[in-house]
Amino acid sequence: MQSRQLPVIAVTLGEPAGVGPEIVLAAVNDPAVRAAARCFVIGEEHALRAAADALGLSVRIEHAADPAAAAFPDGVITLSGTATLAAPVPWGRITPEGGAASFAAIKEACRLASEGKVRAVATAPIHKECLRAASVPYIDHTAMLAGLTGSADVMTMFATGALRIIFLTRHLALRDVPAALTIDGVRDGIISAARHLRSLGFARPRIAVAALNPHGGEHGLFGTEEEEIIAPAIRAAAPEAGADLAGPVPADAVFHKAATGAYDAVLSLYHDQGHIAAKTLDFHGTVSFTLGLPFLRTSVDHGTAFDIAGKGIADSRGMQAAVLAAANFAASYRAAAAR
Repeated sequence: MQSRQLPVIAVTLGEPAGVGPEIVLAAVNDPAVRAAARCFVIGEEHALRAAADALGLSVRIEHAADPAAAAFPDGVITLSGTATLAAPVPWGRITPEGGAASFAAIKEACRLASEGKVRAVATAPIHKECLRAASVPYIDHTAMLAGLTGSADVMTMFATGALRIIFLTRHLALRDVPAALTIDGVRDGIISAARHLRSLGFARPRIAVAALNPHGGEHGLFGTEEEEIIAPAIRAAAPEAGADLAGPVPADAVFHKAATGAYDAVLSLYHDQGHIAAKTLDFHGTVSFTLGLPFLRTSVDHGTAFDIAGKGIADSRGMQAAVLAAANFAASYRAAAAR
């Protein structure tokens, strides 16, 4: 049996037609993960057994509806089955059944975490088109968790090594980003980022705000957002943030500086600005955090990889890192969220 002192982490299987069930199965069987956490897997038994077949593994499953009643025996997957699928969904296919199954697992994990029955949640990837096919009223994990918990101030952070990136905007077309930047919006993002970093143990975080334009705009030569929006927002945030602020720092330098210790985090203005930096540095080891919820949520930083799903070749290092991060940060984050 696993030690009762280890934190219980809810681990969702993600989209059953993707690589989620495979990487979860590999991750929860990893010795380092088993030494750090008791994994309460949530999702479809059909998907888990299909993943075991793809990996050529014999899997033992013990069902449990409540983590408090689970024994977490060694060599056994402790599963809370969502039972929304009558049969496995085909690998790599967009189906409403897959979207409904992944949403059901997230709702159950959210309930357990909100009730304090698990210490944190680590999620495998979901597929936006499957969610839409199932008429799920959320576009992604972050919106889903914010909606389910009634959390208004939620931000995404990527972490790999010393590099931490918090995103001001997420799933927004690139052409819409400049119009989305306002002094008040950037100021509020800085203040929120500082508050979330303190919840992870950074007493006075050092935050760099990335620039939008090449070379930081070159004093208006390549754009005016830095002078008209970002710099004024940083000045406006400074008295309230409780952080050491820098910027706007040109995006071709800021992530390297943070990765080598100059800053505790970078506020990235848009999705790919930060994603490219983190995934180039360490594609498999980057962990996504959702901050601002009543509980800590971590995830892999990649998608469902429909092209390789069911082939037994998906890399599980990101899922392992997500569970380990959830176990490592859950106690301090929970204490901060309760204050």
